Amino acid sequence: MTATPSPDAATAVVITTTDSIEEAERLARGLVEARLAACVQIVGPVRSAFRWEGSVSIETEWQLVVKTATERVDDLTAWLAAEHSYDVPEVIAVPVVGGHGPYLQWVVDETGRNG
Repeated sequence: MTATPSPDAATAVVITTTDSIEEAERLARGLVEARLAACVQIVGPVRSAFRWEGSVSIETEWQLVVKTATERVDDLTAWLAAEHSYDVPEVIAVPVVGGHGPYLQWVVDETGRNG
């Protein structure tokens, strides 16, 4: 059963990808240590098809599924842009519209600026 999160537990899922498990783990650890993420799941390898610099490529990547407080999305995006090895890293934030209230509150608590 899902519940609508309270306004105090506003959370988001942020998705990014990278080309190695080592970088995926480095980014995941850095996000959690910086309290920009409460939890990061590393999924992969996955295959990604994309157009880059005029050519279509299909490459192996690792996907990071990042749980964070909505108020931390901008800081998380800036951190990823600075720390990521890609010139233009994928950073997509999706608001969480429901879920287990205690988990969502934990995400907010773990990503608090004063944590």
